[in-house]
Amino acid sequence: MDRHFSPPDYRERVRRRAAATPVVKNAARAFLVGGAICAVGQGLYIPLARLTDPRQASVWVTVILIFAAAALTGLGLFDRLARHAGAGTLLPVTGFANSVVSPALDSRSEGLVLGVGAKIFSIAGPVILYATLAGSLYGLALWVASLFA
Repeated sequence: MDRHFSPPDYRERVRRRAAATPVVKNAARAFLVGGAICAVGQGLYIPLARLTDPRQASVWVTVILIFAAAALTGLGLFDRLARHAGAGTLLPVTGFANSVVSPALDSRSEGLVLGVGAKIFSIAGPVILYATLAGSLYGLALWVASLFA
């Protein structure tokens, strides 16, 4: 039996059958986990800023969080956390580290060069590319603006 539905009828059928997304619950989890990651970063920053220059402390915190996220991804723990936290793990720098490491881990059976090496920046590469491009364009705009100031 072949049924054809008009687009509005089809959308209505899908809407009725789709499970409701717990938006408030998901947002609360993302907020709490993302905030916890940021709190860990702040907890690392405070003693590091006392030991060294505050700008260096910021760099060290970023490096530590990236390394921790990469290590947790390698151990399979980051993905388990992300399943429950959603965007809470995506927005801090830890989400970027996970996006770099995950494709590489998925491709390790293909070898170090053609697997890990070729896939490590497959997801993060566009982010790096467009962030660099945007930064260059903003820098150029500021330079041009400074010529007229």
